[in-house]
Amino acid sequence: MAELDTSSGGGKKGGGKVRSKKQSTRVDLTAMVDLAFLLITFFMLTTTLAKPQAMDLAMPDKDEENKEAKLDIADNRTMTILLGNKNRIEWYIGLVDKPLTAPTVTNFGKEGIRKSLIDKNKEVLKMTGNPKKGLIVLIKPSDKSNYRNLVDILDEMKITNVQTYAIVDISDPEKELLKRDGIY
Repeated sequence: MAELDTSSGGGKKGGGKVRSKKQSTRVDLTAMVDLAFLLITFFMLTTTLAKPQAMDLAMPDKDEENKEAKLDIADNRTMTILLGNKNRIEWYIGLVDKPLTAPTVTNFGKEGIRKSLIDKNKEVLKMTGNPKKGLIVLIKPSDKSNYRNLVDILDEMKITNVQTYAIVDISDPEKELLKRDGIY
């Protein structure tokens, strides 16, 4: 709504030229501010917010009563990844007491653990000939690793398309292995 303010000091002060009154205009912006807030509220309520990205992770039950129900897996299909400190990783194929490959210290990234995962997954698929019997990865975070390392290795599992992996408690011989190689 627009208002006109016609209050200008003026009257006749003696003879002389007659001047016309100047009218000043003033615009009331109340309605426009109301409209702006209504539009802001409308767009805030109708906009979809960014949803957090989450990865589905199935964790095994810790069944202390039924110890015979454990699944045996082939050593030549199992890759164990040990998460150490300073963003370092150690991995091996097989068991800790008799590994089929020498334990290798690496880091995260394209030339680190990702390359190893892709290569070993191809080897296992070629050996088994069955896509359902691919590489099995056991992820074992140590006390010295941080939460970001665990998230990074889960991202690597998704990137390299490893279908079967588990987060498992680290054992004492594996801690000794990390200490020996200086990443614990």
